[in-house]
Amino acid sequence: MKYLIVGLGNPGAEYEDTRHNIGFKVVDAIAQSRGASFATERLGEVSTFRFKARTFVLLKPSTYMNLSGKAVRYWMDAENIPLEHVLIITDDLSLPFGTLRLRGKGSDGGHNGLKDIQAILNTSQYPRLRFGIGDAFQRGTQVDYVLGKWTAEESKALSERLERCVECVWSIATAGLARSMNAFNNT
Repeated sequence: MKYLIVGLGNPGAEYEDTRHNIGFKVVDAIAQSRGASFATERLGEVSTFRFKARTFVLLKPSTYMNLSGKAVRYWMDAENIPLEHVLIITDDLSLPFGTLRLRGKGSDGGHNGLKDIQAILNTSQYPRLRFGIGDAFQRGTQVDYVLGKWTAEESKALSERLERCVECVWSIATAGLARSMNAFNNT
């Protein structure tokens, strides 16, 4: 079995450690847990490894957040990975910081990265893991908040939250999506 785990974010040093790049941080944590590294490939940074008799292809698209669909489609086709074995990891303003929400399908929720993936794949029927970044911003400052750095308090809690995301990915691959939703949603 093969899985494509896609962390959404923006390439470049100016976006590192921003809330919008939590998808990149999660796939970095997954790779680190297996001692795997990333290589620059077509349309992104890619890491491939085997774990528990499964192959994992981790992807950090280089297409920027709002054009992620092209990279997702390319790697699904290149690695022959079915849609049900794709997991998109992204930030979510509507969830409190660190809260996880795993779904097998759903709307884009106003997230431009998910909108593009849905448009390119022509479906909203793909698994996604949303990582809550909270909504502690004033009206009109959403972009600054999303592209802003983590607070000291958030940074301190981030390591444990990333570990929880890694556990969630292993659970999806071994126990399945439905059982993983029961175990990890809103935790």
